[in-house]
Parts: sequence; C-alpha cells; structure tokens
Amino acid sequence: MLLAHRLARPLTQARSAVERGMTSVEQRTDAWAHRRLERLPTDGPRAWLVELVVFTLKQAWACLFGALLLAAILATRLWYPADAPLARNDALTLVAVAIQVLMLATRLETAREMRVILLFHVVGTAMEVFKTDAGSWSYASGGVLAIGAVPLFSGFMYGAVGSYLARVMRIFDLRFDRYPRRWLTALLAGAIYANFFTHHWWWDARWLLVAAVVVLYGRCVMHFRVLTRVRRMPVLVAFVLVSGVIWIAENLGTLAGAWLYPAQAAGWHLVSVHKLVAWFLLMLISVVLVAWLHVPRPPDERTRDVSAQAPGPRERRAETSTATTPAARTTNSPPITNVAGPPLRGPGSMVGSADGVGSTCGDG
Repeated sequence: MLLAHRLARPLTQARSAVERGMTSVEQRTDAWAHRRLERLPTDGPRAWLVELVVFTLKQAWACLFGALLLAAILATRLWYPADAPLARNDALTLVAVAIQVLMLATRLETAREMRVILLFHVVGTAMEVFKTDAGSWSYASGGVLAIGAVPLFSGFMYGAVGSYLARVMRIFDLRFDRYPRRWLTALLAGAIYANFFTHHWWWDARWLLVAAVVVLYGRCVMHFRVLTRVRRMPVLVAFVLVSGVIWIAENLGTLAGAWLYPAQAAGWHLVSVHKLVAWFLLMLISVVLVAWLHVPRPPDERTRDVSAQAPGPRERRAETSTATTPAARTTNSPPITNVAGPPLRGPGSMVGSADGVGSTCGDG
C-alpha cells in the first residue's frame, strides 16, 4: 500500500464548507490562494511541489495553537527576566489563556471543539499531577497558577494536541475507510490511559496495547484532500508521523527548561526515542476524544475506484466547455458538474471545511 496514493479524480461534488464556521481572514486567504493556484499546472513536478507546499501550510495552520504556545516557551527561555515579579510559569499560563481566547474570538475553534479541548486539559492535567509526584518528570519551580508541582500551562499542551486534531479534521476534510467501531476504540483508549498510571506498581502493558492499536486500526485508511486531489494514507502511519512531531516539540520544550526528565537533570540531551511509544499511545486517546466531536466519515464511493486517472488540463477544459453549453443538456439529464475542481470555498480549499458533522463511519 502506498503511503499517499492518488485517487481516481478530485471530489468535484464534495460538500461545500459551512462558511459561518470560517473567519473573514480564512476566507480572504482562501480566495487569494485560489486565484494564484488555479493558473498552475495540475500534473508534473511543479504540481507536486505546489501540493507539497500547500500541504505544509495547511498543517502549519492546523498546528497554530501548539506552535504559538511552543514559541512562547522558547521566547520566555531566551528573553524572560529571571527577576520578573511574575514567575515564568505563570506568564506562560496567561499567554496560553490569551491564545485560547483569541482562537475562540476569531472562530478558529468552535465552542463544541472547545469542550473537547477542555476535556484534554482535564485528562492531561490529572496525568501530569500523578506523573510529577511519581518522579517521571519535573517542572521548573515558581508561580502560583499551579496544581501541586504542575503549572497550569501544562494542560494547554495537551489542549494543543486536541486543537490540532480537531482543526486538521476540517482543514483536510478527513474521511476514513474501515474505521473501527467507536466503542472498541473507547475501551482501548481507557485501557491505555489506565496503564499510564498502573504501570508504576504493576506490569507495564504498553507493548500489548500497541499491538491492540495495530490490530484495531491496521485496516483503516485515511483519505485527505490537499488541493483538488484526494490522497490516502494508513491511519497507523499518520499516528507515527504525528507522534514524531510531538517528540520533536517535546525536545524543544525540555531544551527551553519548561520541564525535564530525571536523565536530563545533569545536562540536557535528546529525550529518549522510547517516548515515541508513549506518544503513539497518547495519539490513540486523542483521536478517540476528537472522534466523539467530529464523527469519522467514510470516503465518497466514487473515490474508491483508483483505476481511472485524474483528468488533465485538456480534458478539464473540454468538460468545462460541455458543462456551459446549453445543447449538452436535455430536460431529463442530470446537472453536469465542472470537474476543474471544487468550489472556491469548500473541503478542497486552503482552510478546509468548517463542518464536522456527517455520516458515521464505524459507529458502534
């Protein structure tokens, strides 16, 4: 199975974006991008390069909350005064709150998504309190906005993961083929979360849980839209890739001294690659939480046939001309759709679809 496989053709009849879920900034950015991208070739090396750039920009847009929070952690490490009346941990908490308020005020996140992100806060902070007490890692001292030895900005780091997943579902119009039954994923997520606590005094079942994730999600394939084309990727590969990005961010966070592992007390070094297993399992918990907000939707049936090739520029011009010719239609014929691509704002847009409600996939 290819990592990212080209499907038959663009989803020309995909559901339009719910524009009330898009900010004016997103709409202007979307229109500006399409005015420039529609003149570029759709095949060949230049088209692949454009698609890669757009993919990167959309991923960065989805990571906005986490990127801003990480930038604040690094900036306070470099420039925050050591003798400031407000402790660095408290300053980071206030910055995180300001970012969250801004995301809501500009409607980059919806109120429904905020409820899930708050759940990430609760789940993450509870584990942080336990883990720091058990000596798994420790935060820099100072500040009053904390629960025990855990500064409150730590919950926002888990919230950043939830924000990314909720936004990436909309931005890439994610669809899932053979998504497992959600009650099974919920049971597995609960077992993984419990193991993060119980392995301190009982058998560590993490590798058994990793095997369970592989079995449960092994057949699941994610369909995602970059521009007008739909690509697909095994969900397990996506889990690994996102876990790797979180591991990189974790290294930057420890380098900035926001928290440290016991092995880093004598001097900073890279976080152990074994932490990738923990992040892989936490990805499953995160996906399950977001899936109860954005119910996983199956791909459109017409994208399952991969035997046909996507139309080239000449074919699109011909079909466009046919679609605009009155004689090409009869009173009993269905409407002819321009296959040059999706509407200006929709699931194929730069900022994606704002809706997250649709037919269920693997609902149990």
